Amino acid sequence: MKKSNRLTVYEYPRCGTCRSASKWLKAKGYEIEAHNIFETAPPAETIEELIAKSGLDIKKFFNTSGEVYKELGLKDKLAGMSHREKVELLASNGRLIRRPIVVDGDRITVGFKEDEYDRVWD
Repeated sequence: MKKSNRLTVYEYPRCGTCRSASKWLKAKGYEIEAHNIFETAPPAETIEELIAKSGLDIKKFFNTSGEVYKELGLKDKLAGMSHREKVELLASNGRLIRRPIVVDGDRITVGFKEDEYDRVWD
């Protein structure tokens, strides 16, 4: 059951996955407030809030297939970093964030899998 018809979506507008997610959500009658994470990454406080509300491991918030993730060698470095360092890293560069992140205040999804969207947003 829908709690809110308005969703905040952290996305990159040129990302095909983000466009698919937005199209799916709009087809279900949601209004979307889009935030381009490549232009402005969410601040550390927002990222902390998203992680806490999602119940997911912080690693799920990293775009592990992205160029910046690979360039920085994060596959090998993340394990040795503190939670706070990881949050600060995500807040420093939106390209490191897995997208889209959809939130309505209580519910959060990271990435786009239609079966998960059916469960959470339908």
